[in-house]
Amino acid sequence: MFDTTFWRTEMWHPLTLHFPISLLLLATLSKLVALFLKGSQAAFWHRAGAYLLYAGCLMAWVSIYTGDMADGLVARKLCDPTVLKRHEIAAYNLAYLFSAATALELSLRFNLVKVKVKWLQAVVLLLMVVGAGFLIYTSHLGATVVYEQAGGVNVPSSDCAGF
Repeated sequence: MFDTTFWRTEMWHPLTLHFPISLLLLATLSKLVALFLKGSQAAFWHRAGAYLLYAGCLMAWVSIYTGDMADGLVARKLCDPTVLKRHEIAAYNLAYLFSAATALELSLRFNLVKVKVKWLQAVVLLLMVVGAGFLIYTSHLGATVVYEQAGGVNVPSSDCAGF
């Protein structure tokens, strides 16, 4: 009737982590596209990138929270738990980088700083590009945990008696 595996805590992490991956990569791409445009088109892409950044940053922290929930269950079953630890550290690094970009972007949006806008936009973009690099690295480590070590995966018996 109702699938009880839905309530396993390690199942929440894969449900939430795809949002920040897509949102933050799209935010970075939007900001990069805006560099090559002028006027209202550039403003549109900057604004779209900012909104994607806000949502992606929030979801990155939700994903870290759900990853922490899954950590206790998954780490005990891994052959090499150091990969999981590197995944966690990289996830925190990307969340901090995108949070800093979000804070600077919001300060730009609400005119909270008295520096040149172009300079601050360059810093935001740099943080986002470095954050996107960490995002790709973190995703690779997460895939390594899942696909090479079966982290959080239910491995059925050889005769598949549980099905």
